[in-house]
Order: sequence, then structure tokens, then C-alpha cells
Amino acid sequence: MSTATVIQDRKPSAGGVNRTFLWIEIKRMLRNRRTIIFTVFMPAVFFFIFGLSNKDKLLPNGHSYGQYILISLTVYAAMTAATGAGSQVAVERAQGWSRQLRLTPLLPGSYIAVKALAALTLSLVAVVAQFAIGALAGVTMDAQTWLTAGLVAWLGSLVFAALGLFVGYLMPSQNVMQILGPALAILAMLGGLFMPIEVMGETFGNIAKFTPAYGIGQLARSPITGTFDWAWIVNVVLWLVIFVAGAAMAFRRDTKRV
Repeated sequence: MSTATVIQDRKPSAGGVNRTFLWIEIKRMLRNRRTIIFTVFMPAVFFFIFGLSNKDKLLPNGHSYGQYILISLTVYAAMTAATGAGSQVAVERAQGWSRQLRLTPLLPGSYIAVKALAALTLSLVAVVAQFAIGALAGVTMDAQTWLTAGLVAWLGSLVFAALGLFVGYLMPSQNVMQILGPALAILAMLGGLFMPIEVMGETFGNIAKFTPAYGIGQLARSPITGTFDWAWIVNVVLWLVIFVAGAAMAFRRDTKRV
């Protein structure tokens, strides 16, 4: 009598996402000195240059310039960290790591989820570092403002994690950060992160409303401005959808070539 062996197709739990894989991704990012420099030290330098000497001054609308610039540069630090983390897929593609991962049971959606979680971890480091620097420099805010602004900057960085993935799947590794670095600085400037929108003039103020940094910055600063506009939420969601859709399309195109 013959015995039939039944081989079951066992799919990994959670699509292959596990703490070990996530921890490896986080350690790889934290070991990247260039990433740490651009996500922690550069925004800190900007704060000391643009914000420290003027931190006690008031803006035309009566808000503290020190609070404004600290929160804005924290958003900038978070978006830079998340974008840099997402764009690392370009390096993995060049090294053949993406090809190896696709030979495993890891699902594509799980791979993207791990990248997003790792990007959020790095952006959290950036947010905490910037707030610590600001507090040591003498910027004061109540606990609710620290918490709300920090959460918005942190969670809003998902928009730029998607941007990093999108560009990382489109471009070779040697060109990604050369393009993304200046591009992020321009987006931050146009979005009102380097200078208050109130002093940018009407033309630039209108342009700012259509940039991906605008909605996050406005929401993060809302605890100190005391204002809220649903258009800011729409801005964040719309850019998130655009970048996620772009990343998904670029991922599928890249997968076909492997």
C-alpha cells in the first residue's frame, strides 16, 4: 500500500513580516552615517543658523518664531529621514537584494510595509532629536503642543517614505540622493518650512498650498497657531495617495524585469 505525501503551500504569517526582518532593516538604516547626518545634524544646523538667534521674536501674527521654526525643521527632519529610508530600495536593487527577497515567501505588500515601518522608526529618531535640540536651546512649549506637533511630523513622514520608495524604484542608486536631497530642500522651502508663509508673499503663499510639505507643516504648527483647515488634511492624503500609487506602479514594473 502506497502512502501519499501531501505537500501544503504554507504562506508565512503576516505575509512574512516579523520582528527579525524589521530589526535588520532598522539597523541597516541607523548604520548609514550619511542618513544620520542629513536627518539629524543638518536640520539641527539649520535651526542654530536660522532659529536660535531669533527664537524669542514674534511673527506678524503674534506667534513665536522659535516655536515656528523648530516645529517646521522637525517636519523637515522627519520627511528627510523617511525619504532617505524609502529610497534605500534603489541600493538594494543595485546589489541584487530585492531579487533575493523575491525568491522567499515574503509578499510584496509585506516588503513595502517593512520599509514603511523602518522609515517611521528613523523619522521618529529625527523628531525626538530635533525637539531635544530645540528644548536645550531654550524653546518652550506646553506638553500637548510638543506631543501633537511631534505626532503630526512623525506620522506625516509616511508621505515622504512613499516618495522615497517611488523614486527608489525609478532611478539607479548612484543618482537617488543626489536628486532627492536638493528636491526635498526646495519642497521644504516652497512649503513654508524654512520661512513663515506669512512673509513669503501672496504668490509663493499660493504655490505653497499645492506642495507636499505644506499640509504636514500647517497641521504640525496648528497647536501654536490655533487654526485648522480641512484643506491641510486633503493635501496630506492626496500626496500620500499619489506617491503610494507611483511606488506601487514602479514596484510592479521593476518586478517584471526580475
